[in-house]
Amino acid sequence: MQPFAAITREISALTGARCAGAPERRVTGGSINECYRWQSAAGAMFVKVAAAGALPMFQAEAAGLAELERGRALRVPRVLACGAASGAAFLALEWIEAGEGGEACEARLGEGLAALHALTEARFGWGRDNTIGSTPQANAWSGDWTEFFRERRLRPQLELAARKGLARVLGAPGERLLEHVHRLLAEHHPPASLLHGDLWGGNWLASLSGEPVLFDPAVYYGDRETDLAMTRLFGGFGEAFYRTYEAAAPLPPGWPVRCELYNLYHVLNHANLFGGAYARQARGMIERLLARAG
Repeated sequence: MQPFAAITREISALTGARCAGAPERRVTGGSINECYRWQSAAGAMFVKVAAAGALPMFQAEAAGLAELERGRALRVPRVLACGAASGAAFLALEWIEAGEGGEACEARLGEGLAALHALTEARFGWGRDNTIGSTPQANAWSGDWTEFFRERRLRPQLELAARKGLARVLGAPGERLLEHVHRLLAEHHPPASLLHGDLWGGNWLASLSGEPVLFDPAVYYGDRETDLAMTRLFGGFGEAFYRTYEAAAPLPPGWPVRCELYNLYHVLNHANLFGGAYARQARGMIERLLARAG
């Protein structure tokens, strides 16, 4: 049983609003943490709870939400409290009631994402590391996008796959791909855009007013096409989203090949987290990319 009384005391102290002694109910929120709807004098909260070791992950998520909020391009839940109590880490966020989506909301999401991506830095990365799912994600700054994506994204996932016993499937072709990433990204010099970083269909919702809301980010500054690529990975977003985004920020030539390269990162991560078919899917992607690289 979670130490709800201790968490209650900490959230109340951090927010200045009296918090209920236990959650109202458990809610869905992914496979990594326990998630709850929790009442306080200031309104309902969405509270994630995990073992105390998850505190750095929650702190990085809170910082990522703050970074996105500063961009003022799309709504994100307000961070209310983050801390640890009695062996448990917690992250308390504004509760946002989900409403109906639809074309108008997806169009607003596309327009807002284009505005988010217009916010740039001089280098690729971020001021702190975070996680993609529960996997560590390194964000040390780099002035070269090809180097950043190869060394901060693909190589760590391939090395983790080897440690998890997937070297037979992914090792040799993965090493060859690392040697050819520069060919696949040749002449592609994107700006370092502010990214959500984990933008699949389960990480946004429509509010009751029809406003798109982003959550569960893995923030860094990188090629905006990585966000667009992931929107296509698990079923895709609606046509209104893509139409509105590309009207505001057209994609440069060659993006379909880069889309597969960028999505390889997420498929490798799923292989490392869940194994099975994802490792075979990653192998197929690597082989297609190697064929294109010549």
